[in-house]
This record gives sequence, C-alpha cells and structure tokens, in this order.
Amino acid sequence: MNSRERVARTVRFELPDRVPVDLGGQKASGIAAVAHDRLKRALGMTGPTRVADARLMIAVIDEAVRQRLRVDVRPIDMTLIPALRQPENRWVAKTLFDGTSVLYPPETAIAEDADGSWVLLNADGTRSAYRMPRGGYYYDDQSFDRGGGIEPTEFAPVDDISDEQLQLLADYTREQYETTDQALLGWGYGVCFLGLSLITDRRSNVTQGQPSEWMMMLMSEPDTCHEMMARSVEATIRCLSLVHQATGDRCFAWGIAADDSGTQRGEFVNPDLWAEMIKPHYTRLCDWIHRHTPWRTFFHCCGSVYHLIPHFIEAGIDILNPVQTSAANMDPGRLKAEFGRQMVFWGGGADTQNVLPRATPSEVREHVRERLAIWAPGGGYVFNQVHNIQADVPPANVLAMLDAARDFGTY
Repeated sequence: MNSRERVARTVRFELPDRVPVDLGGQKASGIAAVAHDRLKRALGMTGPTRVADARLMIAVIDEAVRQRLRVDVRPIDMTLIPALRQPENRWVAKTLFDGTSVLYPPETAIAEDADGSWVLLNADGTRSAYRMPRGGYYYDDQSFDRGGGIEPTEFAPVDDISDEQLQLLADYTREQYETTDQALLGWGYGVCFLGLSLITDRRSNVTQGQPSEWMMMLMSEPDTCHEMMARSVEATIRCLSLVHQATGDRCFAWGIAADDSGTQRGEFVNPDLWAEMIKPHYTRLCDWIHRHTPWRTFFHCCGSVYHLIPHFIEAGIDILNPVQTSAANMDPGRLKAEFGRQMVFWGGGADTQNVLPRATPSEVREHVRERLAIWAPGGGYVFNQVHNIQADVPPANVLAMLDAARDFGTY
C-alpha cells in the first residue's frame, strides 16, 4: 500500500497497513529549521536547510529526510509554492544566532537593530512588525493585539486569484501527484474567526490583528461580526472554487482554517458563544466543500478544545490538528473513545512541550508506543507530534519518535 492509499483509507475510517505519518504536511505539523538542520547532520546529510516561513522559522522538509523517515504527506501550500519553484541561488543565505546556516525564501530582507535583534522588512523596504530578539528563535509580531479598534468597512478578504498563481498551483500539484505516491494536503485561502494564527492569511482574518477587541464585539456587536464572517466565507468559497479547478481531485483534504480556540487550561471562548456566532459560518464553508469537492476539511486548532469538538463535528470539520494532549481535558483515551469514529485526529502522537525536548530516546519511543496503542485502533488517525518540533529537540529524539511511529503503527 502506498502513502496516498494509506491516507485515503485512514480518513475514511478504514484500516490501512499502518498508521500514516506526517511531518511538514502543513505549517503547524513540521519542524523548526534549526532542529531540521541538526537532524540532517545526524543522518549524514549535507546541503543547506531552507526556511519555509520566516516568521515561524520552520523548515522545508528535505527530500532525503522525507524519504528516510517515510513521511506519507506532502504540502500543497499556496504560500510556499512560488519560493519552491525558484532555484537555490535565489534563496537568501543567513547564519542564525546559534550558528546554523539557512536559506530564507527569495526576496527576504532582514534589518539588524543596534541591540542585535532582527526585523523582517516589507517588499518596499519598510520595517514590518516582525522582530526576532538577539538569541531568539522566532519573529514576534510586535503589533499584535496592541490596541486600536476594528473597522468593519476596511475588512477586505482576498476573493480572487490571478491566472498566473492558478497556473503555478496547477503545474506544481500535477507534478507532485504524478512524480510521488504521497497524499497531498492543500492549504491556502482559509478563514480565521478568532485571530490567533499566523498560518492563515492576515487579510482574511476578521480580527484585523486585534483579537481582544473582536472577542468583545462577538457579544456587543453580533450582527456586525456575522456580516464580516459571512463576507470572509464568501471570499474563501470564491477562491477555493478556483483552487479546485486548478488542482482537480489530486488533494485529499484542504485546510479550511487555522483558528486556535483554546488555552492550556480550557477554551477561551465559551462553547455556547462559539456555537452561536462562529459555528454557522464554518458549517456553510464545510457544506460547500463537501458538496463541490472530494476534499476532507482540515482544521488546525490548538489548546484545550474538548467542549468545542462536538460543535466542530456538527459543523462538518473532518480532521482536527494538532490535538494538544498536554492541555486540560485533552486526554487521548477520552478523545478517542468519544469522538474517534466521527473525526480524524491528526496529531497528539508525541508531547512537544514536556517529552520531546527533555526525555531520552528510549523514553520517547515508549511514549509513542503508548500513544499509538490509544489512537490507532479502528483507524481514523494520522501520526504527528503536537504542533511543530521545536529548535531544542535533539535529533535522536526526532528519530526515536518517527521510527517508533512506524514500528508500533502497523495494523
């Protein structure tokens, strides 16, 4: 059974030969560029590590790494494809604070402040709000949730895609489909109704970078919020209609949203409020996808969201990622028992907060074995660690995790 068949059976709740494995199928299931580079060196591989997203500092998974780890999923991410089509000499070389040499996407420009921090520059050379402190690992958005109101009339979500972009998408997707046997996961033009994600285009984010203000508006100005979210869904549907024409039926799923709704301790939006205000808009989007495409709907939502999962399912969300099992009420056994036949769980295979950075390789292996004993029975599960592997995770632990996923994931 090849990767594409394995994933297809899994998302239909049929048993494949083994649990599929994801690493880097989208921007919240990958590995930090620093950790990826160290992993390559540990495997005896050479060559520069490419940065997929400068803000998040995650890696483009090298083909040799993908093959060694027998990863089953490939990204069709519309924000990455233009850079991936550029030759290596167009990428921007940079040495990170810890000495790791990487290649940033073409046209990346970085300024250095007097205190040694780095700032990403906009295309016109002006400073963006994204700043990495000296010695840091990520570019923080310095403007995020810093006050200021939301202007509904200025909300203008992307509602069209150029012919050039669509042709690039069509060519790239066809190439990946015809030259590999891996499952293709699409990403781009999703919605964001709570505003806490960097992997959804900010123009399509109704909160306009002010989620605290938006949370108050959900209760004080519900009609305005409904109108803005409806416009967001309309724009997304127009774009995804074009995307489906370009990609055909080659993708098995599409990422409809990255919309974190939980904290470490619980949902930060009341489930009743989520059902009243947000659920109708997800329902409309999922209904359109299910009627007009063969895609499963893929939803990225961090944190403790146990009390929201029934609403996710009723809205038509098929796949939930990253399944943050270290958060309150997110016990794997409980989730599998209550929802494991209604929703595909994509993640939760290894705790990135407490286990991957601190445990020994043998402890990581046992951790994965225990998780698979819970998640794997009955199908409907894709192995992935909880969110991205961080920069401080040793290569031996990454290998222990993914080797264990294969060794203990057979049916």
